Amino acid sequence: MKEKLALLPNSPGCYMMLNEAGDVIYIGKAKNLKNRVKSYFVGSHNAKTEKLISEIRDFNYIVTNSEQESFILENNLIKKYAPIYNIRLIDDKSYPYIEITNEEHPMLVVSRYVQVPKNKRLFGPYPNVTSAKETVKLLQKLYPLRRCNPIGKKPCMYYQIGLCLGPCAHEHVDYEPNIQKITQFLKGDTKDVLSILKSKMQDAANNLEFEKASEYRDMIKAVNDTTEKQIVSLNDYKDRDFISFSYNEDDIAIHILMMRQGRILDTHQQVISYLDDPKETVLSYLKNFYETLLLPEELCFDNQIDIDTLKLYFGNRCFIPQKGDKKKIVDLARKNAIEDLNHYHLLYKSKSEKLIEQIEKLENIIGKKVLKIEVFDNAHLFGTAPISGMIVWDNYRFNKNEYRKFHLQTTTNDDYQAISEVVYRRYYRLLMEGGRMPDLI
Repeated sequence: MKEKLALLPNSPGCYMMLNEAGDVIYIGKAKNLKNRVKSYFVGSHNAKTEKLISEIRDFNYIVTNSEQESFILENNLIKKYAPIYNIRLIDDKSYPYIEITNEEHPMLVVSRYVQVPKNKRLFGPYPNVTSAKETVKLLQKLYPLRRCNPIGKKPCMYYQIGLCLGPCAHEHVDYEPNIQKITQFLKGDTKDVLSILKSKMQDAANNLEFEKASEYRDMIKAVNDTTEKQIVSLNDYKDRDFISFSYNEDDIAIHILMMRQGRILDTHQQVISYLDDPKETVLSYLKNFYETLLLPEELCFDNQIDIDTLKLYFGNRCFIPQKGDKKKIVDLARKNAIEDLNHYHLLYKSKSEKLIEQIEKLENIIGKKVLKIEVFDNAHLFGTAPISGMIVWDNYRFNKNEYRKFHLQTTTNDDYQAISEVVYRRYYRLLMEGGRMPDLI
């Protein structure tokens, strides 16, 4: 290793740390490979980095022409190898959009895309999927487009109750007026919608249809709540994200205020652990985060990362506001990031640290490194409908994306038989698919 370290070039590139089995356990990038890789083996480090270093037995590296190239390469290598010590940069769940489909007979739907296409009529993203679905449900009642899919030969039920313009009943349907109204609402103009809802509520009350009137009242409240929770609005109707972060020696809290059509509609917050430079970790996270989203016109940051570095990653859409409303919103994102980090440490970190202590005791007992644990338990309803649940603890965190529920074939109340079935099914499939086995069951 010493000889190999001495031969490292003073060039940008990516490095891959390997364990005793030759598995890639960490991938990083560097402006200067020699300085970065050597830094792991000199001086003191935090507990997580020390844990990584204790497992390193070798390393490989790839030289690139520029820092930008090393960033792209690192991103691709992490996706390929999924090293256990890298942060989870890739969110398995993409954010939803509200879409008016580009069809002869368009529909209003909630859509998700791994890569957002440019030729779609999309509004969002909506970090809260429930909000997106409720918005679509409301607009379908007020400004119906097509609901039947596929289009039938006879008028559909939605057409008969007034929730579809009825391409199944008419040869020519004019969707444009409703499309314009939907677009107007999704861009933030709620006046017409509120007027319609208030009128419908009054009509229902006059007809003594109080249950229906209360439904319209709830819709009005939902629209008003959405409007009232706006922190600030800008009158140029641009899409912007305001981004800041806060970090300590172990974790980073990233907070994004998402402005669409001049109004802040939602937020994205994430606390992640890091091993390398925190600012580079933030850039890596954001690059992956925006890979699956439609980039807004502007990305507004505070001054923790210099503008030239930001533009290297995200182009000329990056700004560091110095004054005015934009600066106030960036400061608000920073305030929220600090709060997120404090909240995480107060509520979750202490629990997590205690859990890690117990895992380390377990490692000493069994004489094996434990990075992934899968836990099973069974349940049934008075002896019928038996199921088994599985939770996963991976790389010092509970990984809810891997949680599973199994409907069992076992017909008796025999817990041992149920466990036997679920363990066989789980690990037979994992072995057949070449998946990663747990260290402990």
